[in-house]
Amino acid sequence: MATNAIDQTRRMLSLVTYLRERPGAHVQDVARAFGITEDELISDLDVLPMCGTSFRGGDLLDIDTDGDRIWWHNPDDVAEPLRLAADEATALLVAARAVATLPGLRESDRLALVRATAKLETAAGESGAASSRLSVTFEAEGGVFADVDRAISERRRLWLRYYSPARDELTEREVDPIRLFAVGHTYMEGWCRLSEARRTFRLDRVAEIRLLDAPSAPPELELRDLSEGLVQPAAEDPEVVIEVGTGGRWVAEYYPHDSAEELPDGGLRITLRTPDPASLRRLALRLGGEGRIVAPLELADSARTAAREALTAYETA
Repeated sequence: MATNAIDQTRRMLSLVTYLRERPGAHVQDVARAFGITEDELISDLDVLPMCGTSFRGGDLLDIDTDGDRIWWHNPDDVAEPLRLAADEATALLVAARAVATLPGLRESDRLALVRATAKLETAAGESGAASSRLSVTFEAEGGVFADVDRAISERRRLWLRYYSPARDELTEREVDPIRLFAVGHTYMEGWCRLSEARRTFRLDRVAEIRLLDAPSAPPELELRDLSEGLVQPAAEDPEVVIEVGTGGRWVAEYYPHDSAEELPDGGLRITLRTPDPASLRRLALRLGGEGRIVAPLELADSARTAAREALTAYETA
């Protein structure tokens, strides 16, 4: 059965406690106890020595195996009470204070964060003193987040003016919000009344938002699994290579891609997969002189033909 990263992390945390109480445990016995193969256990043991109690790289777990038995050489050192260094305390306190100022944060969560920050300040003592001289602010999407969160809680419809970089236009639409989630950026998933379909909206592209009195009534939809990313092209989908200039770098941000290599002129060479390569001809026209399709050749030829036809139609209009 396939194991995801969360399951493996939980297992490895339990494994640390298990091995501490059983010095010299046999590989076969430990694998049987956790319901995994010996190869999976050895894989976990290869990772554990890179873990420890400090993100600066010290105090790592000294665990090894001879293939038969497992030895943990420094359990007492790692078990010592954790003490924050000045840089660690400063980073945590600055981040906590910044998050506490976000407009979209629920009041109960804000209060819990304030209490936790106060405890951290007390525990850090002089080590955290420098944090009071630093501050971080968030500018972009806090207000939009708060409105979307309220709309979801009160089951109300939203009105949006939304910017689409692919079409370079603002559209107005009414949306029944379904959920908020974060995959690199913060998004709202909702039922768009303009297109009568499920759509995903990036919050920092919402130019204007308003709560409506109309009730939100999205159809019953199965929530998508986003653990592997917002858009998940299939491995068998055709590969497309696009080169863009500095004005087209947004393509790498907007389209899921396999790679984005820097070009000498400040542009990017982007490799992506799509089940419908022909749909990218519109992207090529949108980019104009800031981008071109390089491969496959037939798609590149098709995009050039479409561009010539569009230019001819414009000149004869």
